[in-house]
Amino acid sequence: MRRPSVAELRPVVHPPGVKDRRSGEHWAGRMYMREVSLRVDRYLVNTRVTPNQVTYVMTLAGALAAPALLVPGVWGAVLGVVMVQLYLLFDCVDGELARWKKQYSLSGVYLDRVAAYLCDAAVLVGLGLRAADIWGEGRIDWLWAFLGTLAALGAILIKAETDLVGVARHQGGLPPVKEAASEPRSSGVALARKAAAALKFHRLILGIEASLVILVVAVVDAIAGDLFYTRLTVAVMAGIALLQTLLHLVSVLASSRLK
Repeated sequence: MRRPSVAELRPVVHPPGVKDRRSGEHWAGRMYMREVSLRVDRYLVNTRVTPNQVTYVMTLAGALAAPALLVPGVWGAVLGVVMVQLYLLFDCVDGELARWKKQYSLSGVYLDRVAAYLCDAAVLVGLGLRAADIWGEGRIDWLWAFLGTLAALGAILIKAETDLVGVARHQGGLPPVKEAASEPRSSGVALARKAAAALKFHRLILGIEASLVILVVAVVDAIAGDLFYTRLTVAVMAGIALLQTLLHLVSVLASSRLK
């Protein structure tokens, strides 16, 4: 069977709104990965590969970011970035394949969310273990592994706080939340939310951004000959995760999302 061209695929798998979703599309997807995924789609749309099978591969790629980061030196950080980029690629492909084949399922949506949780957590846990220097000749400093795990827990809780809004509304018999309802009712909270959104510091604990930061500090540490900047990064990300978890919870409660 003839492979469809990119031009034929694009209007079907990238309908209006896909790249413009405020909370559902990553900047890397808009910038480059959606174009890469279109080229991969061409080889999958006429096969028996299902969207959910792609999601399983995506989940595995995200989980492998943690052991990849355990490889010492810059190469471990490079492997971590590769695993996360593969996660992002398959995250684009599974939805595009579902649109082309019209194979939609709630299990696919559920698995996609599980993979998102897992990838963010894997990167931060891997960072913590990397900072603990578990393959080094000296004593393993488990404090850094603990801080990395704490950052991972915060990243998961932030996603859970968002997803649980839908759970609470469903159990309360309310329709899905509208975008406008996310705006805080308090002017003070709204100002703080806008400031945080402008600074975008919370993105540092997301798997894609975190993996790129880890690569940069790995290069710096390789030049310096120690793990100072990797450990500083773990501490900063743990602090951001804790602060953002609290701020996000306050933002949800101060908005109309639960009304």
